[in-house]
Amino acid sequence: MSFSPASVIETVQLSPRLRRISLRVDEPESVALPVGGDCAVGVYFDPTTPEEGRTYSVRRHDGDQIDLDVVLHTGGRGSTWAQTVNAGDRVGLDHARAWYRRPPGTAWQLLVTDLSGLPATARILEETPPAVATTVVVEAADHHDLDYLPVRPGMTVVPSLGTGNGFAPSRLAHLVRQVDLPAQGYCWFAGEAAVSREVRKHLRGRGWTIDQYDITGYWRFDSQTWDARFALVSGELAQVYERAIAAGKGHKVASQEFDEALERAGL
Repeated sequence: MSFSPASVIETVQLSPRLRRISLRVDEPESVALPVGGDCAVGVYFDPTTPEEGRTYSVRRHDGDQIDLDVVLHTGGRGSTWAQTVNAGDRVGLDHARAWYRRPPGTAWQLLVTDLSGLPATARILEETPPAVATTVVVEAADHHDLDYLPVRPGMTVVPSLGTGNGFAPSRLAHLVRQVDLPAQGYCWFAGEAAVSREVRKHLRGRGWTIDQYDITGYWRFDSQTWDARFALVSGELAQVYERAIAAGKGHKVASQEFDEALERAGL
């Protein structure tokens, strides 16, 4: 794995659950950040142990500086790093990617997120043209999380406080089903993987095509148990994705077929 080295230059506590980590990248062009409001990059706390990495949304970047807004939670290697990292500490960056692809000319979008997708949601809102009406369905802990989101014209917020996020059952899929969807619109989802599947099924059931949504599972509830079960069938299921790519279906379709295979396997 080839890392792009970076140094921590500043940390700022934004709210009880959000901390900004500002990095200066040695060679910014080597990170190759993609276009997209949900642009994210893998942060590796110790380049000698690549398994010790986590992916974080890029809140903003300018030249050689990258700001990461990290959601804090109890336990977890990434959260511990974000709460204890100091200016001067070194990290490695790799695997920059983005998923948000609102089709040109789309006049209405639905952003669905829990705490994990809050930083990306904030950046998408800032970068969305004023002419695009936006409904945000957000599952958060309390009003501090909602205050983090920028306010913009044509924006409607549908909050659910104290649900999901590993604390209680999620209401995101239920709330999405209550939204009056236009025939022509776009949906972006960032949250728990099982909930993402419910939202995707709802959109497809309403006749939306794959170019009208980007649904990404940012995390999994009880991931250790899931990982152990997945390890038993990983080789077989990986072939589903590989066959789709080989058939020229593209990453987005291949990922959806892979997720459908996961569901058939009870994962």
